Amino acid sequence: MAVEKKEKAPKLADPIAASYEVSTQEMIVRSQKLGIDTVFDRAVAMKPCNIGIQGICCKNCAMGPCRLPLPKGGIEGEDTRKGLCGATANTIAARNFARMVAAGAAAHSDHGRCVAEVFMSAAKKETDAYKIKDTQKLLAVAPHLGVATTVEEDGETKDRDLDEIALEVAEVALNEWGKAEGELLYLKRAPQSNYDKWVKEGVLPRNIDREIVEIMHRTHMGVDQDYKNLIKQCTRASLADGWGGSMLATDLQDVLFGTPTPLQSEANLGIMKEDHVNIIVHGHEPVLSEMIVAVAQTQEMIDYAKEKGAKGIQLGGICCTANEILQRHGVPPAGNFLQQELAIITGACDAMVVDIQCIMQNLANVAKCFHTKLITTHPIAKMEQDNVIHIEFNEHYALEDATRIVKMAIENFQNRGTDVMIPSYKATQIAGFGVESIKYHLGGTFRGDYYTLNDNIINGRIRGVAGVVGCNNARSRHNEVHIKVLKELIKNDVLVLTTGCDGITAAIHGLLTPEAAQVHCGPGLAEVCETVGIPPILHLGSCVDNSRILLAATEVVKAGGLGSDLCDLPVAGSAPEWMSEKAISIGHYFVSSGVYTVFGGQIPTSGAPVFHDYISKELESIYGGKWDVEPDPIKHAWLMIDHIDRKRKELGIDKARERVLMDMADRQALEG
Repeated sequence: MAVEKKEKAPKLADPIAASYEVSTQEMIVRSQKLGIDTVFDRAVAMKPCNIGIQGICCKNCAMGPCRLPLPKGGIEGEDTRKGLCGATANTIAARNFARMVAAGAAAHSDHGRCVAEVFMSAAKKETDAYKIKDTQKLLAVAPHLGVATTVEEDGETKDRDLDEIALEVAEVALNEWGKAEGELLYLKRAPQSNYDKWVKEGVLPRNIDREIVEIMHRTHMGVDQDYKNLIKQCTRASLADGWGGSMLATDLQDVLFGTPTPLQSEANLGIMKEDHVNIIVHGHEPVLSEMIVAVAQTQEMIDYAKEKGAKGIQLGGICCTANEILQRHGVPPAGNFLQQELAIITGACDAMVVDIQCIMQNLANVAKCFHTKLITTHPIAKMEQDNVIHIEFNEHYALEDATRIVKMAIENFQNRGTDVMIPSYKATQIAGFGVESIKYHLGGTFRGDYYTLNDNIINGRIRGVAGVVGCNNARSRHNEVHIKVLKELIKNDVLVLTTGCDGITAAIHGLLTPEAAQVHCGPGLAEVCETVGIPPILHLGSCVDNSRILLAATEVVKAGGLGSDLCDLPVAGSAPEWMSEKAISIGHYFVSSGVYTVFGGQIPTSGAPVFHDYISKELESIYGGKWDVEPDPIKHAWLMIDHIDRKRKELGIDKARERVLMDMADRQALEG
């Protein structure tokens, strides 16, 4: 008699163990009741590969995969592990690490290339949709690309025509991706000491694409087999990202769409509205989402939505496309990376429009369970499922494409079912900070400078500055590590600069308001925030906008009193819940720029202890920065604080100093 085999019930996530955030917990419960699997459930059902997570599995040729597990008890004596070709654990881990840097640098830099191409179209006046919005930023950027803003005529210095400047900036910028000779022009924006260090080590990127291609060549079977040499190329490629593709993307987006200034908005799934057409934009490139914002705000589209039974149109965002339209238009983010499926599971999402990066393919499966139109827009980012609509972005028809998408969402409102559940949770945030706006907040229109920040670091009110960035990761409790790291830092008077999903997370948990300083900060930082009127965590934008953190740190060096190199500053970096290859590229360009950088979870190097020690110890003697790893959020934050304290001691500012009101006699004595 045949025995009927019972199917095992699928493993499901415990909502409270899966997320630190209440609306996400509610939506996980709802998804499970509806029988819809999400990333949280899949994380429970699928365990990570223990060898792969240590970085010691090589599949770069068909003789493999070669797996080199660490012996129980660790390595004693000589490490004899080898792949079929003889590659050591150090070589394999370094190659895998390098390929992550290459992929991350490629993602950010390809984003930058797309923006540069649209910028070229705008400069040539080939499109009505895009124009130069911020001429002051154009004039500020041009000299860094070697583009003159004035011309000598008849012995007089005259301003050049803005159209000429824009066209030359576009040509020079696009050339940075593939020029045959020279070095990246933006490298000289770094402090001279950092630049000299890169020259000495021979790691100046020649162009953006070449460094990425060279990593792929070096990591091919039988090419570079020296982990130190591989890391040298990682440095070139990551610098080409941070001081190249990402920085160009940020600058050109500011010129095209406007340089962000602080504004008020909201965050979390509760920003969606049951009686409105809800359009969620998701991904990383703002070139189409800018047009969707413009079209959705027209009276014609609002009237069309009302005609179809809605009270209006509610835009929201996920991931860094959310941050792009937040910082320029105040459009509220509906959530971070791990909340993307949940936005559809509300039942109220009429269209989700995606471009590139961090987009889960399972969105298509979730959308099948609801009325949601899922629309892909980029030629390199399609989905195989048959319910996905592809409307390919073309800058020459951007307004037409955006109009088609917004109309599709409006018309879909009538197909919405009655089973709608939008969590009630949302929080107020102040976002849209940048290098320029920080200057303004510190000194006003005419005296804007970073000296005030330096002064407060020197006198001890601000202990130091932390750049906390990066993704969410379903292998840790959603949002928890981010929030605990952030709170521990600001509690100890560390001012935080944030980007990406960390910024959205901070907003969701109420940390991006000036009022948060009095609740969560130490007395010194709280006093500064109250005086200046800023939050203790400054949201600088999307993940390509980490370049703003580099430039802000450079401004601190220029302002004086805190050393001559980025590695001199009482500054540390962090990615508490990192997930993507972009994070590895970002981490490495911060390390190569002299910043001590801590990652949560683990990085794929632990299976090769010699290589891991090289990047977490020896790199500091070369570039001034190094990698560190700590999954515990409080220990993670204190690694950063201890580093900041060490830098304060090296600078001789480790004791808090009160300001002294000086009279003229005191000043004359100093000058004498």
